[in-house]
Amino acid sequence: MADAVGPAKDRSLQPLPLTRSPQSYIDECPSWPDGTAVNMTPMTTMQWRIWWLAAAGKFFEGLVVFMTGVALPLIADEFQITKVEHGMVSAASLAGILVGAIGLGGLSDYFGRKRMFVFEMIMFLVFLALVVVSPNFTWLVVCLFGIGVALGCDYPTAHLMISESIPSSVRGRLVLAAFGFQSLGALGGTGVGYLVLKNIPGIGAWRYMYAVALIPAVLVAVWRFGVTESASWLLHRGHMDKAEHSIKRLLHRKPAYPSEVRLSPKVKHEGSRSSYAALFSGKNLRATIFASVPWFLQDLGTYGIGIFTPTILASTIGHKTAHIRSLADLVSNDELAAKGAALIDVLLIVGVIAAVLLADKVGRVRLQVIGFIGCAFGLFIASLSGNITGSTQTALIFLGFMLFNFMTNIGPNAQTYLLAGEVFPTRIRAQGAGFAAAFAKIGAVTTAYMFPVLLVDIGTQNLLYILVCTSLLGAVVTWFFRIETTGVNLDTIE
Repeated sequence: MADAVGPAKDRSLQPLPLTRSPQSYIDECPSWPDGTAVNMTPMTTMQWRIWWLAAAGKFFEGLVVFMTGVALPLIADEFQITKVEHGMVSAASLAGILVGAIGLGGLSDYFGRKRMFVFEMIMFLVFLALVVVSPNFTWLVVCLFGIGVALGCDYPTAHLMISESIPSSVRGRLVLAAFGFQSLGALGGTGVGYLVLKNIPGIGAWRYMYAVALIPAVLVAVWRFGVTESASWLLHRGHMDKAEHSIKRLLHRKPAYPSEVRLSPKVKHEGSRSSYAALFSGKNLRATIFASVPWFLQDLGTYGIGIFTPTILASTIGHKTAHIRSLADLVSNDELAAKGAALIDVLLIVGVIAAVLLADKVGRVRLQVIGFIGCAFGLFIASLSGNITGSTQTALIFLGFMLFNFMTNIGPNAQTYLLAGEVFPTRIRAQGAGFAAAFAKIGAVTTAYMFPVLLVDIGTQNLLYILVCTSLLGAVVTWFFRIETTGVNLDTIE
């Protein structure tokens, strides 16, 4: 359907300007060859290709980070690691995401979206292969950190590859749909962990878990070479001819539409790389606070609960082997916890589906506030399990965590990612989104590293109380610094 379009019909009966912005061409609704108007802007093959390849990056993030929670008991037994080293394994990839988001993510403002889009996936593939053959604890942590650096670069780059290539009317839905693959990856990570343990019940089973991702990662890396560069970025860098060629390739249809592309040269381009200081000056400061602080508060809960759901379930439910006497006991406990975590992770997918359907209708800010409050309520329900035993305790844990997973993905986990790529102007968009992601991962690293220690020192219940408070704080900060971007043309955000 998207390819069967002809000359456009102007909806407002006003002549189109001789030169226009890239987003104006992308947002334009074509007409059928007989003159029948199209009710929406159809996506081209190239636009869908970019979307799928960006979504794959989010899938790999969820797969690797959440699969680590299943692999951790086996890793701990093979390398005989301490509780502190436990935290280092859990936090390694998240620390890498922090470094990658701020250190590499902003480079797409300088080198281009496509170049970093390809580079980050090759980097991910190399370190993933090295994790599989890790000979010791130090090597493993370094390689997990390297994987995280690649995924951190993907945070802003994948978002911008989508948002600068698709119509404004569906930007929220499609960016969030791609982000939802993180939840599919989380479910896939726990699912792969369970299946590997079921079929390869040995101490080295964790290596096979990571190896599963190698083949799809190779395919994604190869396919990313064929996508087109962002025309908005090319225009801001002063490459007019290349930007026009990029738009033609992005919007390639049969019959051809648009038949001619003439971009406006009025947009000021940057001849050199912008400084991160620009994020903290003028109107950009509000955008930086709005994009960064709620995401940080959200990651405190999402990654802490997500990674350690198997651990919390295994230590609280009471249906596992009380005293591990053999490798079989260890694998059995891990298998049981992975099964329970996979069931809870299903609600991540349900939540992001709701976010996709509602983001362009209800609005990003409103969903983020509602989501934060819902997360607090879910964690509070789970915390009540500390005063009860038996089947009621199990029910409260599952109900609380499932509500948390649903509300975080309909709200802050999805909306913070979406908003961070929308509230900054084109020239610093990758730097802004990268900084927000990096700042957020400080929260993720903190919980991943501290959770094993805090679970022992203060207990599950007190830890959940703390996360209830951070979720409520996230709702407050979101509301006071709110910037609504629903349906806004990104070329106008300056």
